[in-house]
Amino acid sequence: MTQAILCLVGVAFILSWLFTSLVKAIAPRIGFVDKPGHRKIHSMPKPLGGGIAIFWAIALPVMGGMLVAVTVPHSQSRFAAYWSGARQQIPLGVGVLAAMAAIHVLGLWDDRKALGPLVKLAAQLGITALLVIAMEMAARHTPSLRLRVLTALGMWPSMALTILWIGCITNTFNFLDNMDGLSAGIAAVCATAFLITTLLIGQSFVAAMLALLLGALLGFLCFNFPPATIFMGDSGSLVIGFLLGVLTVRTTYLPHGVDIARGWYALFAPVIVLALPLYDFVVVSMIRLSRGRSPFAGDTNHFSHRLVARGMSKRTAVLCLYLITASTSIAAIILPHVGTTFEAMLIFAQTILVLCVVALLEQHPLPSS
Repeated sequence: MTQAILCLVGVAFILSWLFTSLVKAIAPRIGFVDKPGHRKIHSMPKPLGGGIAIFWAIALPVMGGMLVAVTVPHSQSRFAAYWSGARQQIPLGVGVLAAMAAIHVLGLWDDRKALGPLVKLAAQLGITALLVIAMEMAARHTPSLRLRVLTALGMWPSMALTILWIGCITNTFNFLDNMDGLSAGIAAVCATAFLITTLLIGQSFVAAMLALLLGALLGFLCFNFPPATIFMGDSGSLVIGFLLGVLTVRTTYLPHGVDIARGWYALFAPVIVLALPLYDFVVVSMIRLSRGRSPFAGDTNHFSHRLVARGMSKRTAVLCLYLITASTSIAAIILPHVGTTFEAMLIFAQTILVLCVVALLEQHPLPSS
């Protein structure tokens, strides 16, 4: 089954490459371009719409898989158990796909005609809330690890925390879309880490979704890696962050047979994988608030911008962030499989030290405007 899931990476890659090529050719003809502006670091207009390719490279295989699971009899197949599980996941798949589509349309609207940050945030949280409520109801029939952990808080606090987490990750990757190849590349690194984790613990549905996301990102990066020839826009960055947020919630981070009381530290795996994106999100928001500005007002105070200000090329800065994310991601993959709390503490300490290095590299005078 692992080979079949990994094949999905190739399917999504091919679809994303083809769709990105098509959008890249059409976007300039209809005026769907990103023009240079006050905080933009590109000097020439670039086609937008890479998010369209990413979305459909994920959505089409998901719809095709659900159609096959419903219509084709698999009782005699050696994969009968997997297809039976796939049929059980169809309601969740429909919900995630519908929410992704709504987030995608929201991003397209913002790309065409900029929405106010509060309007966009309210719409994101509304869409997320509807999906989380549906997931919570479904989880009561098949309890997830997250539900068991948060059940002591009550249903509504549990849902509120889930909504805030998904909303935070959604906007984290939207914030990261500030340099060629940055948001898509870091998302690909994170998706790879989560994919390995889910394959090791046998979560086929989540692994399949992560495989499609990874393939879609790699296909798009063929055109977006510095120097980019097309941008994804909010229609892509919001979908990437949203899907990663949802899938991290649906993942059970403990190997089979390990009790949560013994392996509680595994629940922090997604935080470690996403340590650098979350760090950048928090620091940039704090800088903007300290200047009396909205945290959603774009500027050039991101870690990537500071590395360039210190003399790095844009490509080198992007690669540097890839490697930092990969270093924490490897530790997160190992985390669910360590045997003692002491070993887990070493992984936590390593992640903190990596972020301390990032903080030192950031020590460059803030831009005056």
